[in-house]
Amino acid sequence: MIICFVNGGSKRVKRMKSEIKEEIKKIFGKELFSDSLIDLISYSYDASDHHHRPDCIVWPEDKLQISRLLSLANIYEYSVIPRGAGTGLAGGAVPVEGGVVVDTCRMNKIVEISIEDRVAVVQPGVVYEDLDRTLRRYGYFYPPDPASSRVCTIGGNVATNAGGLRGAKYGVTKHYVLGLEVVLPDGRIMKTGTRCMKSVSGYDLTSLFIGSEGTLGIITEITVKISPLPKEFETLLCFFPTLKDAAQAVSDIIHAGIIPSALEILDENSITLMRQSKGIELPPSEAMLLIETDGFTHKEAEAQMAKVYNIVLKNRAVKIEKAERGEDRERLWNTRKMIGSIGIELGPDHVSEDVAIPISLMPEMITKVSEIIKKFELPFLIFGHAGDGNLHPKIIFHSKDKAQLKKVRKAVDEIFKVTCKAGGTLTGEHGIGLEKASYMSYEHDPISMEMMRALKRIFDPKNILNPGKMNL
Repeated sequence: MIICFVNGGSKRVKRMKSEIKEEIKKIFGKELFSDSLIDLISYSYDASDHHHRPDCIVWPEDKLQISRLLSLANIYEYSVIPRGAGTGLAGGAVPVEGGVVVDTCRMNKIVEISIEDRVAVVQPGVVYEDLDRTLRRYGYFYPPDPASSRVCTIGGNVATNAGGLRGAKYGVTKHYVLGLEVVLPDGRIMKTGTRCMKSVSGYDLTSLFIGSEGTLGIITEITVKISPLPKEFETLLCFFPTLKDAAQAVSDIIHAGIIPSALEILDENSITLMRQSKGIELPPSEAMLLIETDGFTHKEAEAQMAKVYNIVLKNRAVKIEKAERGEDRERLWNTRKMIGSIGIELGPDHVSEDVAIPISLMPEMITKVSEIIKKFELPFLIFGHAGDGNLHPKIIFHSKDKAQLKKVRKAVDEIFKVTCKAGGTLTGEHGIGLEKASYMSYEHDPISMEMMRALKRIFDPKNILNPGKMNL
């Protein structure tokens, strides 16, 4: 169910001819091709509320198969939609014009790990947690940490410039990608970047593909920077009488020169839901912060947390719980990670947004977003990565209730307007996809949109790759 309006109509929503499918099948073989109804339905949606069936699905095992598929697409002009694990929340992998979904899950090799060069080279289908688990054997890690880390793929992370729980200190995907191998829409194979820690040679083509949501090319190999794994952690769970107190604590922590490895916020509705749904003992409060510092020595992590402790007390924290052991820390993190999934218990449909704002505006903006949704009398949760200004308002509704659906659209529209007016962004990590395509003008001026569309035409003049996304 699509709750936001998408500009433009579908151009290729007509059934693919059987002879074209046969040519595609010759490239991949029967085992790596499907147009069975059950597969078409399974690949018609991602983790958003958008859906549309493709004409067929392929599971490439190498870049040459993808190259041949795209070369053929330039002859017959069918759509090609790259897909990772389908965990996207913006409809980015939904084939709105039919065509071929390219599931990269079989391209899942960790090609190389070089501790000396501090790089890992992986194929796009490598699951984030598998890479992280492998790196930990060497005492290293790959810092971006999406909430869907157990299932999401590195290729999908690059396509959406995914962030996560450690973004406050370690940044997002774009801060770690050094080079790419990409199949262009015409079938040519290009390499970008290097495996060096720095390079200013020519235009930064690598960055152009990060966050491009599969509209400019299909990524077939990724070189990422890896980092030494911190040895020590300090973790606090703090409760506050008001949402504004918690948000002010976030601002004060950053202002004090402390950069926690994680700084997460949950509102009163999230706390109540966890208490009622999972029986977790949490005190009545309007907001909760989960804060973590790390370092290579206990003294380093503890010194930062001591400053944090004083700041949360100054901002009227009513209860502070410290993780004394590893299992305590894991329990606190599980408490935070479960909120997105149990939110669906409030209703059958939901909108999960991820606006981001300047951190200094956190106290003001989190209050405004909450007030907007309350005004429309809709069930909601607000949680997110407060340390880098990324908020996740989750609005619950019933799609069959037209009056409620109208309220949701108005609430989302107001949230986007107030966010962009404050210098914020429509999306911190989920991407634009279909969900936010019609709102791009709130953030980007006409010249910026013109330049984006011009780039799309240069790379993909026949609009083959992931059409209908990002209002391009």
